[in-house]
Amino acid sequence: MPVKYVLRPVFIASALLLAACANSPEVGKHAYNPEVTGLGYDDSNVPSSLKAAANDVLFQAISLVGTPYRYGGNSPDTGFDCSGLITFVFQSSAGLKLPRSTRELIDIEAPGIDKDRLYPGDLVYFNPAGGRVSHIGIYVGERRFVHAPATGGTVRMDNLDTPYWQKHYVGAKRVLE
Repeated sequence: MPVKYVLRPVFIASALLLAACANSPEVGKHAYNPEVTGLGYDDSNVPSSLKAAANDVLFQAISLVGTPYRYGGNSPDTGFDCSGLITFVFQSSAGLKLPRSTRELIDIEAPGIDKDRLYPGDLVYFNPAGGRVSHIGIYVGERRFVHAPATGGTVRMDNLDTPYWQKHYVGAKRVLE
């Protein structure tokens, strides 16, 4: 009987070690190791107020992943289009009232942010149809953003560094202070 109690801690430690290895990045030609920014970079110079607001926006945006897309939608109950998602998240998590349309959001008075200095809560803009900006998302960190892509889809998280989003990326703005 005492042997069971000795083996149990060894078994638990082994299981934890195996679980840690299972989550390590893939090695080989498909390995993907972009520069980590946002969550994960040294944000010691970022004001505490921005960190707190960004954290609230981050959790609100991620909690909406899976919500159905709906053109003109602006609530979790009815679904979202891309600009409806933005206005809902910033109003409900940061108390910030932003314009409702993507056209108005691109023209908002806010500092432009270099792609390599993005921080959670920054707005990222795209022109998937070419020409003027027609799509927007919320940067959440580690090169990912949350957005409501298109009819038939749901709010989802995508990587900025995939070829599609790289091709259509236009810029970013920081609306949080």
